Formats: sequence, structure tokens, C-alpha cells
Amino acid sequence: MQPQETADNSSGSPATPAQSHEYCRQKAAPPGSALYYALLQLPPSKRNAAYAAHAFCQEISDIHAAVSDPGVAHAKLDWWRQELARLFAGTPAHPVTRALAPVIKDAALARPAFDAVLHGAEMDLAQMRYLDFAGLSHYCDAAGGAPAELVAHIYGFNDPQTPALARALGHAITLARRVTDAGLDARAGYVYFPIDELQRFGVTAADLQNGKYSPAFTALMKFQHARAHQAVADAAATISKQDRRKQKPLLALAALQLALMDEVAASDYQVLHQRIDLTPLRKFWLAWRAR
Repeated sequence: MQPQETADNSSGSPATPAQSHEYCRQKAAPPGSALYYALLQLPPSKRNAAYAAHAFCQEISDIHAAVSDPGVAHAKLDWWRQELARLFAGTPAHPVTRALAPVIKDAALARPAFDAVLHGAEMDLAQMRYLDFAGLSHYCDAAGGAPAELVAHIYGFNDPQTPALARALGHAITLARRVTDAGLDARAGYVYFPIDELQRFGVTAADLQNGKYSPAFTALMKFQHARAHQAVADAAATISKQDRRKQKPLLALAALQLALMDEVAASDYQVLHQRIDLTPLRKFWLAWRAR
């Protein structure tokens, strides 16, 4: 099964490189998104490659959000596995993989780096709850760490430890998003906060899904916020000085996530009925200042 989204023109002929790049740019970093401002920090010569890699990650991430039928979702995931085989065989069919074809050569990317991204989507299709923090941590590594490690190779690095450190930062950012996106996740049926922690604070998954605010919910969110905020700050600090400029998009995403968490805290964690966001100007400023 091939995803319906394509960048092919009306005549049915394959998308041109320019069309593939534009498709990737819109898919990965639509204007106003955090990633839009983060990728502006890259040299123009690296942006198309970064858009392609991030677009792949977004295509995979979107599967569970866009498809309610598990059978169809698994079929889409299987299609992407087949498309990865075509990509590494030199015969990609999708606009994203066409754009990735030169990137995997230039950045020396291997198939396992892409398979690791698929694993995060598999986890979302397999479960909507996590018993404990170890389970949630494994999910955050698959859903956020693997994509961050993949794009770190495209951003560039000198320190051989940087891809692994980027993975840790991507992991931490994904953990933090569970705080800022708690309401959005719950409305989609996902409650990522570990069950044992919900029980400790006296909050149920139904409370989150029904938008029930309470002192117990606020206490839970303060706990989740403090842990995730510290994780992002600590992981960002480990990126070596020699690679911080190259990895600025990832550091910008970290800065934007920390600022968004502060906004959520300032609202007294009123995220169950609304989505809190930063203004475009603030996103631009924070991304530009990220170091």
C-alpha cells in the first residue's frame, strides 16, 4: 500500500527534484512550526538534506495519528519498509525517498538508522499506555532518540560521540513533549504518563481524556515537568563545543521545548482542553539564540 500523499504532477510522471524537495519542506517543517525555525539555523546547503530526513521521520510518525484502522496502519508501515528497500536498492518511489537518495550517500547513512525510526511507530501502534518509566523511556528513545541520531549525521559532527549524544537529547525532548502535549495525546487516546505514576498521584487515564483538572493533576504535571525539563537541559549540555554550531537545529528544538514547558507551567498546566504554543517571533528569537 502506497501512501496517498505524493508530489507527482498531474500527468503522472515522477516528481522533479525540486518538487520532491518542496514536498519534504512542507511535510517536515511547515511555516510557523518549531522545526521550521530550527532548520533555518542550518547553512542553506544542508537544508534540503535535513528536510528530506525530517520528512521521512514525519511520514512515519504520522501513521498512527492519521489512520484509525490498525490493519491499514500496519500496511502503511509495511509499505515504508518496502520503500526503504527500494531506496537502498537505488529505485525509490516516494518523493521523500527520492529526495533522500543522494543524502544517504553523502552522509553515509545505513538502513538500520531508518529501521530504528520505524520501531517508534510500531510502538505507537502496539500500545497506548506504559506501565512504568522504563517503558516510557524506551518509547521516547525509539520515537525521539532514533530520529535525532539520524539527522545528527546530516547536520554534521567532528566528535564521534555526537550522534549518541544527539540521540539522548532527542529522547529527552520527546519526554518533554509528553508534558506539553498531554491533552493532545489524551484526546487521541494516548496516555504516556506511566500507570504507576498516575496511581501514585491519584490521577486516572480517564481524568486526562475527560479534561478533568484537579490538585492531583497539577501535582502530577509538576513532577513530569521537573523530570523532563532537567532531562532536556542536561542532554543539551552534553553536546561538545566543537559540534554545537553544527547541531544547532537540535539545540534550537531543545530551547523551544524548554520555553514551551515554561509557558505550560505558567498556565498552571491547563493543557487538557487547549494547545499552548509560542508566538512565531519568540520561536524565531529562541532558535536564533540557541547555543
